[in-house]
Amino acid sequence: MNRRKIVRLGFLLVALGFGAWAVAGQWTAVSAGFARLSWVELVGSLAAVLGALVSGMLMWRALLADLGSPLAFPDAAKIFFVGQLGKYIPGSLWPLLAQMEMGRDHGIPRSRSAAAFFLTYPIYLASGLLVAAVTLPVLAGESVARYAWLLLLIPVLVVALHPKVVNGAIGFGLRRLRRPPLERPLSRRGVLISAGWALAGWVAYGTHLALIVHGLGATGPGAVVLSFGAFALAWCLGFLVVIAPAGVGVREVAMWAALAPVLDKHSATAAVVCSRLIVSVGDLVCAGLAGLASRSTVAVHREPAGKS
Repeated sequence: MNRRKIVRLGFLLVALGFGAWAVAGQWTAVSAGFARLSWVELVGSLAAVLGALVSGMLMWRALLADLGSPLAFPDAAKIFFVGQLGKYIPGSLWPLLAQMEMGRDHGIPRSRSAAAFFLTYPIYLASGLLVAAVTLPVLAGESVARYAWLLLLIPVLVVALHPKVVNGAIGFGLRRLRRPPLERPLSRRGVLISAGWALAGWVAYGTHLALIVHGLGATGPGAVVLSFGAFALAWCLGFLVVIAPAGVGVREVAMWAALAPVLDKHSATAAVVCSRLIVSVGDLVCAGLAGLASRSTVAVHREPAGKS
């Protein structure tokens, strides 16, 4: 086993260890909430999370393809999901470094991997804020009024995601780093396709939370709509504030506030912690399945050569 394989195996083991620790550490807090949910709601919620995570991978894959590096589904899944486990390791750049390293096996330049990685976040942020703006103001009312300033970011992000702006910013950054420019600039079609996958992901995340909320006693269309907006608002606010110490727990607070009109205090808290754990489990499941699928694909490709 060469050094690169040893480093990758070490990264995977460390990431899985931190991920499993994060799941185990939340179990005590969520066990009471899970006891109130049926198996149908739990399985359905996890399935929705898996769908959301796959949508996120397809968004990243669409960006890479538009920039000039198309990937087969199994290869994209392995790079994306195994790389995403890095977010459980202390430090914010592990997912990027892992994706850049694994992308080298498929001829993806580091600059292209970095561009696709960083572009996913403003696309997620713009689409998530749009979902929150459509679903929360009327139904949630005063409970989320403190977050109204987020709506001002929508037009800013839409302008910032215009291909001319994006390509100009990437080109400027690469020049400052003394790196060669991207071979293929980002296109409008690439932005729209990736934004479509992002919106599909928000629908799946909203479904995941709606099933939890339903199991905890909130029924009716209003609870479903609030679930969609609550998850989107929580993710967006957490992303914006996570760089500061005050950002710790901000996602949970935002989700709790958005669900306040349909759940009592204890039930809203249970919904928040159950959602967090199910998403963590989804990360581990996707990484495991992607790794197995990739190994199976390699084995199929190698089998004829071994028999000849």
